[in-house]
Amino acid sequence: MNGLIETLTGMDKMTDQVIATDFLISAKSGVQNYAVAITETTSPEVRLVLRKQLEDAIVTHDKISNYMMEKGYYHAYNMQEQLKVDINTTDVALNLVKKFK
Repeated sequence: MNGLIETLTGMDKMTDQVIATDFLISAKSGVQNYAVAITETTSPEVRLVLRKQLEDAIVTHDKISNYMMEKGYYHAYNMQEQLKVDINTTDVALNLVKKFK
């Protein structure tokens, strides 16, 4: 993101968090979709390919989750801390709307 735009929107410190969160949500969706696809196919060959893709998606989700926990973006085991992060993220989003109205 452009540095000036990041500063104006208040996103200068949150860009990595926003990208990581989006990636985590996408990875989680991929895991869910592969799991459903496995249950819908009757072909053993397709099922085998989908299982490999599911395993890769789970590994990716794990890596992203660990990265986010290390950076303090995600508190999977501490609901109070995660609530603080979520409230801060929500405040930034609401302030963006106010700035561009």
